[in-house]
Amino acid sequence: MAWTWRFSDEHGTAMTDPVSQDFPAQADAESWVGEEWPDLAEAGVAAVTLLEGDREVYGPMSLRPADPA
Repeated sequence: MAWTWRFSDEHGTAMTDPVSQDFPAQADAESWVGEEWPDLAEAGVAAVTLLEGDREVYGPMSLRPADPA
Protein backbone atom coordinates (compact mmCIF):
# COMPACT_ATOMS: atom_id res chain seq x y z
CA MET A 1 0.00 0.00 0.00
CA ALA A 2 1.34 3.44 -0.90
CA TRP A 3 1.99 6.20 1.62
CA THR A 4 1.00 9.74 0.63
CA TRP A 5 0.45 13.17 2.15
CA ARG A 6 -2.78 15.17 2.05
CA PHE A 7 -2.17 18.92 2.13
CA SER A 8 -4.49 21.47 3.77
CA ASP A 9 -4.58 25.25 3.67
CA GLU A 10 -4.93 27.52 6.74
CA HIS A 11 -8.71 26.95 6.74
CA GLY A 12 -8.33 23.16 6.79
CA THR A 13 -9.45 22.82 3.18
CA ALA A 14 -7.77 20.03 1.23
CA MET A 15 -5.43 21.29 -1.48
CA THR A 16 -4.97 19.56 -4.84
CA ASP A 17 -1.75 21.42 -5.58
CA PRO A 18 0.97 20.55 -4.77
CA VAL A 19 0.36 16.89 -5.58
CA SER A 20 1.76 14.35 -3.15
CA GLN A 21 4.08 11.62 -4.30
CA ASP A 22 3.56 7.95 -3.49
CA PHE A 23 6.13 6.49 -1.11
CA PRO A 24 6.87 2.79 -0.53
CA ALA A 25 7.24 3.18 3.26
CA GLN A 26 6.16 5.48 6.07
CA ALA A 27 9.77 6.43 6.81
CA ASP A 28 10.27 7.54 3.20
CA ALA A 29 7.16 9.75 3.34
CA GLU A 30 8.21 11.27 6.68
CA SER A 31 11.75 11.90 5.49
CA TRP A 32 10.45 13.64 2.37
CA VAL A 33 8.09 15.96 4.26
CA GLY A 34 10.90 16.69 6.73
CA GLU A 35 13.01 17.98 3.86
CA GLU A 36 10.26 19.66 1.84
CA TRP A 37 8.14 21.36 4.51
CA PRO A 38 9.63 24.86 3.96
CA ASP A 39 8.74 24.74 0.25
CA LEU A 40 5.31 23.33 1.01
CA ALA A 41 4.64 26.09 3.55
CA GLU A 42 5.76 28.69 1.02
CA ALA A 43 3.28 27.19 -1.47
CA GLY A 44 0.44 27.79 1.02
CA VAL A 45 0.28 24.39 2.71
CA ALA A 46 -0.54 24.93 6.39
CA ALA A 47 -0.85 21.28 7.49
CA VAL A 48 -0.24 17.75 6.27
CA THR A 49 -1.94 14.43 6.98
CA LEU A 50 -0.17 11.12 6.37
CA LEU A 51 -2.21 8.47 4.57
CA GLU A 52 -1.59 4.76 4.02
CA GLY A 53 -3.86 4.13 1.08
CA ASP A 54 -7.15 5.68 2.19
CA ARG A 55 -6.44 5.33 5.93
CA GLU A 56 -5.38 8.42 7.90
CA VAL A 57 -2.30 7.51 9.93
CA TYR A 58 -1.88 10.89 11.65
CA GLY A 59 -2.49 14.56 11.17
CA PRO A 60 -3.25 17.18 10.43
CA MET A 61 0.23 18.26 11.45
CA SER A 62 1.02 21.97 11.22
CA LEU A 63 3.87 23.17 9.04
CA ARG A 64 4.10 26.47 10.92
CA PRO A 65 7.29 26.93 12.94
CA ALA A 66 6.78 26.64 16.70
CA ASP A 67 6.58 29.92 18.56
CA PRO A 68 9.68 30.52 20.68
CA ALA A 69 9.00 30.03 24.36
